[in-house]
Amino acid sequence: MAAVQYGKLHLKTHFRNVTTIESIYTGGKAVITRDEAFLVTPVADDVNVLDLTTGRTVHRLKGEADSISCIAVNPSGTHLMSASQSLLLVLWDLATGEKAKSWKAHEAPVLAMDFDPTSTLVATGSADSTVKVWDVDGGYCTHNFRGHSGIVSVVKFHPNAKKLKLVSGSDDCKIRVWDLHARSCVAVLESHVSVVRGLDFTADGKFLVSGARDKVVNVWDFETGSLEKTVPIYESVESVGLVSADADVPVDERRSKILAFTGGDKGIVRIWDLEAGTCILAQEPELNSKHVIIDVQYLQKSNTLVAITSDQNILFYNLTSGLKRTRQIAGYNEEVLDLKFMGPEDTHLAVVTNTEQVRIYNMSTMNCDILYGHSEIVMSIDRSNDGSLLASGARDHKVIIWRFLPDEEPSKRYQQIGVGVGHTEPVSTVAFGRKSSRFALSGSHDRTIKVWEIPDTSASTEVTKLKTRYTFQAHDKDIQSIAVAPNDKVFASGSLDKTAKLWAMEDGRLLGVFKGHKRGIWSVAFSPVDQVLATSSTDKTIKLWSVVDFSCVKTFEGHLNSVLSVSFLSAGMQLVSSGSDGLVKLWTIRSNECVTTLDGHEDRIWALAVQKDEKYVVSGSSDSTIVVWEDMTIQEEEKKQRENEERVLLEQDLSNYLHKRDYKNAILLAMRLDQPFRLLTLFEDLSTNRQDPSSILGSTAVDSIISNLSDSKLAQLLNYIRTWNTNTRHARTAQSLLHVILKAYTPDRLMRVPKCKEIVDALLAYTERHLKIADGLLVQSYVVDYTVECMVGFEEQDDLEEGLEEGKVVGEMEDWMNGLVSNGVNRSHEYGMSSGSEPEDEDEPSSSEQEDHNDDDDDDASPSSEQDSGDGSEEEDEEEEEDDDDDDGEESESDGGMDVDA
Repeated sequence: MAAVQYGKLHLKTHFRNVTTIESIYTGGKAVITRDEAFLVTPVADDVNVLDLTTGRTVHRLKGEADSISCIAVNPSGTHLMSASQSLLLVLWDLATGEKAKSWKAHEAPVLAMDFDPTSTLVATGSADSTVKVWDVDGGYCTHNFRGHSGIVSVVKFHPNAKKLKLVSGSDDCKIRVWDLHARSCVAVLESHVSVVRGLDFTADGKFLVSGARDKVVNVWDFETGSLEKTVPIYESVESVGLVSADADVPVDERRSKILAFTGGDKGIVRIWDLEAGTCILAQEPELNSKHVIIDVQYLQKSNTLVAITSDQNILFYNLTSGLKRTRQIAGYNEEVLDLKFMGPEDTHLAVVTNTEQVRIYNMSTMNCDILYGHSEIVMSIDRSNDGSLLASGARDHKVIIWRFLPDEEPSKRYQQIGVGVGHTEPVSTVAFGRKSSRFALSGSHDRTIKVWEIPDTSASTEVTKLKTRYTFQAHDKDIQSIAVAPNDKVFASGSLDKTAKLWAMEDGRLLGVFKGHKRGIWSVAFSPVDQVLATSSTDKTIKLWSVVDFSCVKTFEGHLNSVLSVSFLSAGMQLVSSGSDGLVKLWTIRSNECVTTLDGHEDRIWALAVQKDEKYVVSGSSDSTIVVWEDMTIQEEEKKQRENEERVLLEQDLSNYLHKRDYKNAILLAMRLDQPFRLLTLFEDLSTNRQDPSSILGSTAVDSIISNLSDSKLAQLLNYIRTWNTNTRHARTAQSLLHVILKAYTPDRLMRVPKCKEIVDALLAYTERHLKIADGLLVQSYVVDYTVECMVGFEEQDDLEEGLEEGKVVGEMEDWMNGLVSNGVNRSHEYGMSSGSEPEDEDEPSSSEQEDHNDDDDDDASPSSEQDSGDGSEEEDEEEEEDDDDDDGEESESDGGMDVDA
C-alpha cells in the first residue's frame, strides 16, 4: 500500500479509537514486580497490570464487584494475590491474566499482605485483628495467629526462609513476632505510640526497622527483641524500608551501612543514616504540591525509589542522581477539562483534570510529566503556534506561562517563565496568538479579558511577572472561550450571556456581536481559510457566522445535549464537535450533514484537540478517559477500492465456474461473496441437473463441502437456510441442505454456531408447516392413484360394445367387471384407502360388491345409495347421464349397471 500523505487535503469520513488513556490506579496498595517489568495497581473493583517499558496495560483483572483492599506479588513474579471487600483472596496468573483459585480469608477485609521468600506461603493481616498464613498452592490456612487488639496494618516475613518467622504491626501500637514452627507469638515489641505503618529487615535478618505515625523510626535487634535506636523523622511516617548496603548513594560521608528511606505526610522521600540518626538525602519539594506519600518501594535493580502519592500519582526518584525525579505515572485522571497538543511535532499532550496540576503525556511512551504551579484547580490551557509555550489559567486567578524543553531531563523539561496576576475570579479560558507567541489572552468569571505581554526569557531561568497590554469588561456573564484569528488582528469571545463578540487585537475595540443562540456559548473557533466563526452552545446547536456582516451562515443540529467544544478540520471544510451527550461528531460544512459519530465516552466531553497535520483528534471527558481518534479515511478508501477490485475478479471467476458447471467451486465462491440468491440458484440448478443420483444435493462433491464447513461458514449457511425455508418455493432446497448438515454435524458442533437457538426455532416453525402441507399432498395423491386405477380398462369400452352387438353373452362382461372392481379394491387396500374413512376387513365384502348385490335385488336404487358407494359416485352420475342419451335401451341399462359397479 502506498504511503499515506496526511498533508494532502481530503474530506474525512472515518476515525477509529487507537488509544485510550484511562485510570490505572485509584488508591490503595500498588506493587512493582521484583524484575521491574510490571506495575500492579488496584482500579476500583479490578486490578491493572501495566508494562513499565511501554506504558501500556497488559491485563485488566476483573474483580468481584467489590473494591480491592490489598494486593501482593510473589518474589518470583509469576502470581499475584488480591484481596477485596468481599473477603475473598484471589490468586492470579500474571502471565495469562487468568484466575488460578480463590477462597474466603478473614471475617473482615484484608489490609496487609506479604509473600515468604520461597513464594509458597502468603501472610494476611485483617481488620478482624488476626494474622493468617496460607499455603498458596493448596489454598488452605496453615496458621491462624491471634493476639493483636486492633487492626493489623502491616505484615512482613523474615528474609531467611529457614527461620519461618513473621512480624506484624497493628494500630494497637505493638509489633508481634510469630514463630511458624511453634505456632505462637514469641515476642512483643513495644515502643511506638501510634499505628505501625512500615516494617523491614536488613539483608542478614539481624535488625528490624519499624516506622509509625508517631513520627519516629525504630531499629530493633531481632534476635533479642531489644530496641537499638530511635530516630525522629519529624513527619507522620506512612512507609519505611531499607536500601541495599551497596546502593550508590551520592553522599559525602557515610557512617552506616544501614540506610532507610521514609515517606509521609510532608510528601517528600528522604534517605536516613540510622546509626547517625540524620537525613543524608531528600528529594527537591514539588512547588505547590499537596500530596501525601502513602507508600515507597525500593527497586534494587535500577537503584530507584518509587513514591505512591495520595493524589494517585506514581513518582520515580533515582538514588544515583540524588533523588531527582526521572519518571511520573498519572494513576487517575479526574474530570478532564481541557487538553492541547504540545511540542514542535505535536508529540506531547497537555491535559488538565480538575486538579491543580497540568499533566503532559508523551504520546509514544505514555510517560507523564506533572507540572506543579497553580494552587487551585486548572480550568484551561493553550499552546503557542510552534508548540514551545503553554499557558494555563486556574481558579487561583492566575495565568502561568510554561516553556517546553523536550531534550532536558524531566525535572527541567518544563519551566515557568511568567505569572500573570490580576483577575479577581477564576480564569476560565486562555489563548495564544496564532502567528506570534509574544502575547496571550485570558478570560475570567469576572467577565473581563486581559491581554498579557510575554517577554523573551530564553536566556533567563527566573519567573517574571507578566504585564497587561489592556483590560476591559467584555460580557455580562462568565466568559467561557476565546479564539484568535489566523492573522492575529482580531479575536472572538464567547460567554454564557448567549452572545459571541468580535474584538480588535490592537486596542480591544468591539467590532460586532453575534446574536442568535438561545443558551450560553461554550466554545468559539475561527476558520483557518475563511472569514467565518464557529460557535457551540448549550442550545444543542453549532452556528457558523460571517465575520464581515455578523450574520448566521449555517446552523448544525444533531447533538442531543449541550455542544461543549468545536474545531475546524480539512482546511475549514469540516467541523468536529463534542457535547454533553458523550459523542464526537464530524460535520461537512457544504452539505450541512453529520458525516460520522464517534462513541467512546460515557459522560460529557469537555475538550477536543486536533493535531497539526489532522492525523489525530483527541477528546477528553468527565468519565476520566482520554481517547485518541486516528483519521482512517484514506485507508478505508484504499481498502474499499481493493475490495471492489477483488470482487470484480471473483465475479469473473464465478461466471467461469457457472459456464463450466463447476458447482463445487461456484458454491464456495458464492458463499465467499456473500450472495445468498446466487447460491440458492446454484443449489436449485444442481437439483435439476443432478450429477450423481446417490447424492442428496445432486453432487457428492457439493455434499462433501457442505459437510466440512468452518464454524463461520456454517453459521452463514444456516442463516441462508433459515431465510430460504420461509418460502415454500425454496423449501425443498433448504430442507435438502438441512438434511446434509444434520447428517454431517454433531449437536455439540451445531451448538457452537452463534445464535444457534434462534436459527433452530425459526427452522422448526416453518419445517412443521412444510411437513403439514406435504402430508396433505400425500393424502390427495392416494385419491388420485385410486381414481386412476379404477379407470383402467375404459379404453376397451368400444370393444365391449362391438361384442354386445355380435351377441356376446352378458355374463362375460360381468366377469370382466368383477375383475376390475377386485383390482380397484386391492389397489385401495395397497394405499391404506377405502371408500370410507378407515380401511375395511379383508374378509368382509367391499362396498362395491355390496352395491352390486343391492342392484341385483333392486334396479331402482336411489341416488343416496349411489352417493354412499364411495368416492366414485360423481363419476357414476356423469356416466349415467351419458347412458341416458344412448339409443339402445338394453345397452344403456347395461352401461348404467357398469357405472354403479364401478
